[in-house]
Amino acid sequence: MGQKNEGQKNIEVKIKADTVLFFDMDGTLIDTNLANFLSYKKAINSVTKSDNDLIFNPDKRFNRSNLKIAIPNLTETEYERIIQEKEEYYDDFLHETKIIEEIADILFKYSKSHKTVLVTNCRQERAMKTLNYFGLADKFSDIFYRQFADNEEKINKFQNAISKLGVPPNSVIVFENEISEINDAEIAGIPSANILIV
Repeated sequence: MGQKNEGQKNIEVKIKADTVLFFDMDGTLIDTNLANFLSYKKAINSVTKSDNDLIFNPDKRFNRSNLKIAIPNLTETEYERIIQEKEEYYDDFLHETKIIEEIADILFKYSKSHKTVLVTNCRQERAMKTLNYFGLADKFSDIFYRQFADNEEKINKFQNAISKLGVPPNSVIVFENEISEINDAEIAGIPSANILIV
């Protein structure tokens, strides 16, 4: 079990009786980067019928934007098929995911006494597969998955959860690893001192 860092200790000091804990999943609660990359790589090989030389970078999550850069000559149909197959292949690589113990420890510690909420941009099916793999699904009082507005714009996951739960933003503590999502948390009114960057 990892030693607590200063940020984690400071956050735990802030947890009061009415505090609501928001956990991101990918890269925060569970390291899914390698499984995600391997799923993409298998899907790319399957769709393009060629072995590509993509190399895993543990510091950067492979995503749809990277896909277009890594394989620039994809047709739109190939691109869409890769995205779809990547989701299907994820099961093959679930064993490559790892729980991030320091954050999981906080979840386990407070899940019985506090409102613990998963707030993720992950699709529901993959989120549930991953949570169930680690026996974490029942540790959350609420789960919010990836959502888009009618115009296909991504919805601020924190504003969405705060609005649906009816909780004041200053009572929320966030565990998150993505800079853009940390910005969204602040836009949603969550004090920056209440955000633990993982």
